[in-house]
Amino acid sequence: MNYLKWDLGILQAGDVIEITLTRAANVRLMTPSNLASYRNGRRHQFHGGLVSTSPFHLTVPSSGPWHLTIDMAGLAGSTQASVQVLPRPLPPA
Repeated sequence: MNYLKWDLGILQAGDVIEITLTRAANVRLMTPSNLASYRNGRRHQFHGGLVSTSPFHLTVPSSGPWHLTIDMAGLAGSTQASVQVLPRPLPPA
């Protein structure tokens, strides 16, 4: 299966990821073990799903290492994407 992949490194719970797509696609935020299962065609858990609006914001559910994939499984065509972790707001003065 063809997919786009980003290693997001260690993120903190509550961090927000902004995903910009040129076409609707499946977005999956996964832990390293779930990414391995995904790559091998096994059952896996993820956060996200079919995204048809852009930009799309996804909140990291827990602290740790995270990977993001974007694929067109079940959809026609292809997409281009950009991904960034948004900066956290400044603390109150």
